[in-house]
Amino acid sequence: MQNKDISTRSKNEQHDYLTAFKNLENKVEHMFRNMWHNPFRHEESPVFSFPLMSNMPKMDVIDRDKEVLVKAELPGIDKKDLDISITNDRLVIKAKTCHEEKEEKGDFVRQEISKSEIYRSVLLPADVDDDKVKTSFKNGVLELTLPKKKSAYRKRIEIK
Repeated sequence: MQNKDISTRSKNEQHDYLTAFKNLENKVEHMFRNMWHNPFRHEESPVFSFPLMSNMPKMDVIDRDKEVLVKAELPGIDKKDLDISITNDRLVIKAKTCHEEKEEKGDFVRQEISKSEIYRSVLLPADVDDDKVKTSFKNGVLELTLPKKKSAYRKRIEIK
């Protein structure tokens, strides 16, 4: 490779270098913009592609005075396929599904198998009484009402 000062290169060569650097700069900016605005949307930034992240259910964790309410979207999941556990201050929701379809008409055979797994683990905002958890699962939405332990109740402090 020749060691030539860029200022001695032709205007076309300089333009090519500048265009290449500008394209690279735009791609890096786009990648980081997507990463910061949509940190869990891997399909928009293939550099940070985590297949497991697409199987994380959307979830709300609401810290109330005497309980923690958790709502998770689990479309296409049956209640029997759910595995929910609480260990110390962590809630884990897992599920595995497998669907098989087979259609035969004369010489034609169509067979489709689909499998999916979901996993989500969240840190709970307070100690909960895991023996008194109330659950509801309707239309693909899981709701967990986790009563807080008395020591974890929110207390209002007056300023004097």
